[in-house]
Amino acid sequence: MSDAPVYEIDPTGFWADPYPDLKRMRAEAPIAYVPQLGATLITRRDDIFREEKRVEVFSSDQPEGLMTVLMGQNMMRKDGADHAAERKAVFPTVSPKTVRDVWTAQFRARTGDVLERIAPKGACDLVKDFALPVAGEALKAISGLSNMSYQEMDRVSQGMIDGCANYAGDAGVEAHCHDCTASIDAHIDARMPALRAAPDHSLLSVQMQAGLPERQIRANVKLAISGGQNEPRDAIAGTAWALLTHPDQLEMVRAGEATWLQAFEEYARWMSPIGMSPRRVAQRDVVNGVTFAPDDRVFLMFGSGNRDEAVFARPDAFDLTQDVSASLAFGAGPHFCAGAWASRALIGEVALPMLFERLGGLRLDPAEGTRFGGWAFRGPLAMPVAWAI
Repeated sequence: MSDAPVYEIDPTGFWADPYPDLKRMRAEAPIAYVPQLGATLITRRDDIFREEKRVEVFSSDQPEGLMTVLMGQNMMRKDGADHAAERKAVFPTVSPKTVRDVWTAQFRARTGDVLERIAPKGACDLVKDFALPVAGEALKAISGLSNMSYQEMDRVSQGMIDGCANYAGDAGVEAHCHDCTASIDAHIDARMPALRAAPDHSLLSVQMQAGLPERQIRANVKLAISGGQNEPRDAIAGTAWALLTHPDQLEMVRAGEATWLQAFEEYARWMSPIGMSPRRVAQRDVVNGVTFAPDDRVFLMFGSGNRDEAVFARPDAFDLTQDVSASLAFGAGPHFCAGAWASRALIGEVALPMLFERLGGLRLDPAEGTRFGGWAFRGPLAMPVAWAI
């Protein structure tokens, strides 16, 4: 392991709220080895931004990593030419033009369906009843797995995320993850014949059209599901919660002084739905006086970098006037999130404005009923709301 200073955490407390520990690490040990995680954490924003680009040292290629073992070696776990080739192959699905011309209209239609279903009820859990199906229906379209229910999309996504964060080696979590990946493979098998006959812009289809090997197609679809369901779900509900608990900020949006997209991007900085990205040390190197050895496990702590006091004026506040241009919410460098344009359209252009327009008088009910959890992936666990009928 690296010779970084050791920093101990309480895993339960870190899962409930990682930000106090991350703040202390940035101040006292910005590169620290955390034995409870078996990894060295890099916590300052500029260090993360710089080192993420040095793939010759901090490699995404992790043959023994949980994601590779459980889901196959997707493009996120590749560097250099191999990563670039697969990224190019999937670009027709997630390009700004495709998002604008193909997906956004579908996002609006499906979000409208969800709102019409819940509006007469006057109350719901915004995570389970709105954000989850909105994200799931969007991902069904983009992935090409239109034969999968949004409930199953959420189940398999959560199962893979839990598997990839299973650093304690829980056998039950691993078995559940395998069940989820098997479900995805079965749905891919069922969709391939139709997409051969009638290609479209979906991820499954464009990879087939590009001639990628089937194992890569499957691995990249699983990657899209693991990153394209839970994070938008959590960001939709989380941004709504942030606005409802900061009525002055919500009024700024309603008055046209800020946009729904600004609200989403500030929330993604402040609460970081993707809080960490793992790397494997490929060769010996020294960073800020810390020596890394080959095969060390390193966590780039996006959630910490996004609250770095040296970069952001009000790092612990949700503030739409804040400059978020240095945010790491979508990563940086060659592994910048390929789905960023789709996420911005779904959340900032569709889900948030339609939610607040359709459900007049939307409020938290009870006011303190929202619970958050997670550090590698973070979001609201439940969010009871009510509105005027």
